[in-house]
Amino acid sequence: MSWLYLVLAIASEVGGTTCMKLSEGFTKPLISLAMFGLYGLSLSFLTLALRGIPVGVAYAVWSGLGTALIAVIALLAFHESLTPVKVLCLALIIGGVVGLNVTGAGH
Repeated sequence: MSWLYLVLAIASEVGGTTCMKLSEGFTKPLISLAMFGLYGLSLSFLTLALRGIPVGVAYAVWSGLGTALIAVIALLAFHESLTPVKVLCLALIIGGVVGLNVTGAGH
């Protein structure tokens, strides 16, 4: 169940970050409220995930996969550029998350 909470935390955080971009600097009140709500859900789900996942692993997965997903959304939805350096950095983030899980860091 902890991993399900972590997936929900990541999805909520990605939704909140997407709303942050869409709010256009808080000029769209409903989207701004959605952003705050999604971030609140994300932190709530992350807290629940910590019942069964070590904090170092949970936070690394939450932040790393969230970052990678936002980079993909930025590329596809907001037409941001994708450079070789960005690809390398994202690969390093994902590699770090996988490494933490494979080695059992934090257990």
